[in-house]
Amino acid sequence: MSIVEVKVPQLSESVAEATMLTWNKKAGEAVAIDEILIEIETDKVVLEVPAPSAGVLAEIVQPDGATVVADQLIAKIDTEGKGAAAAPAAAPAAAPAPAAAPAPAAAAAAAGGSKSDVAMPAAAKLLADNNLKTSDVAGTGKDGRVTKGDVLGAVASGAKPAATVAAPAAKPALPQVSAPSSAADLGERPEQRVPMSRLRARIAERLLQSQSTNAILTTFNEVNMAPVMELRKRFQDSFTKEHGVKLGFMSFFVKAAVHALKKYPVINASVDGNDILYHGYFDIGIAVGSPRGLVVPILRNADQMSFADIEKKIAEYGKKAQDGKLGIEEMTGGTFSISNGGTFGSMLSTPIINPPQSAILGVHATKDRAVVENGQIVIRPMNYLAMSYDHRIIDGREAVLGLVAMKEALEDPSRLLFDI
Repeated sequence: MSIVEVKVPQLSESVAEATMLTWNKKAGEAVAIDEILIEIETDKVVLEVPAPSAGVLAEIVQPDGATVVADQLIAKIDTEGKGAAAAPAAAPAAAPAPAAAPAPAAAAAAAGGSKSDVAMPAAAKLLADNNLKTSDVAGTGKDGRVTKGDVLGAVASGAKPAATVAAPAAKPALPQVSAPSSAADLGERPEQRVPMSRLRARIAERLLQSQSTNAILTTFNEVNMAPVMELRKRFQDSFTKEHGVKLGFMSFFVKAAVHALKKYPVINASVDGNDILYHGYFDIGIAVGSPRGLVVPILRNADQMSFADIEKKIAEYGKKAQDGKLGIEEMTGGTFSISNGGTFGSMLSTPIINPPQSAILGVHATKDRAVVENGQIVIRPMNYLAMSYDHRIIDGREAVLGLVAMKEALEDPSRLLFDI
């Protein structure tokens, strides 16, 4: 017998421990080299643990849900053994769904025996939650495997479970708790207690920290998006052809923010004890929603990035966020953040500062609204901007003028060319 140890990957210096999620293999089953055995969740990212060697999973040392630290032994592989499962590629489909999920949903996730009909571990729970099986979703992963992004895309496009999947007879799986459909159902009041993930708990901790340590104040303004929309429409085709990515609105907001931060450096600063730390660089955090919670990857040196660079990086971060592939280094640091609630239809909000930063810009939905120009009521595509700032170091004057500078840059994008 030749034993190879499986250990927890190295964690960031700021991450002390992690939580084991769900094993994709059982003891005694065959594993292939580099096959994902389990995912480990930290308070920042989710790490995949691949098999360091082919063989048989001889022993699982740490069970699902265990708290572990870097380099800790979690399993052993016998490289000379022969397991009961001869086809390791099909094993991920057998990963158990959460205890509250109904058996038919779990069975649906395990259906299909070919390699092209297998869900990646991160996608298994989403399949079960939506009562889908792998054959309902087109896989784009390696060897046709279904990824988390594939499931999310299928759900967004209205994918339905196959007719052959029997509806569960038990109460609906939680936390998707639906209201009673009739008076006869009033007695049915399902509940389920679900522990916060490490990422969600960390988000909650940081938001409370921000609220309790910063003197948060929010200033608002409105911007006429017509100039940006016209410019985008005019150059969209040539931009896409030249750079291979669409010209979106976020690159304009990033450029406008950097433009304002250069004019008012204190908005780009942070508090360090009794000192104000002014940053000579512009690392812009872009708030991105993911299946595991809100994450804020960073555009490093955004002042040196072109519109195409920004759009490509945002697209890359969005894909990584959906697949749970963002690295710790991609979410560390940042001097200013932008949150785009308009993606979900938000009209107005007061964003919470992402510590240790001192300000954040909230962008909202652009809607046609009646405004007054030169004494006349006209219709313009308007967007409400909100900038929350730490009043301990940023006075109202700098905050208001900073937001006005962003507004002026968006209403006259040529200002960005001449830095005026």
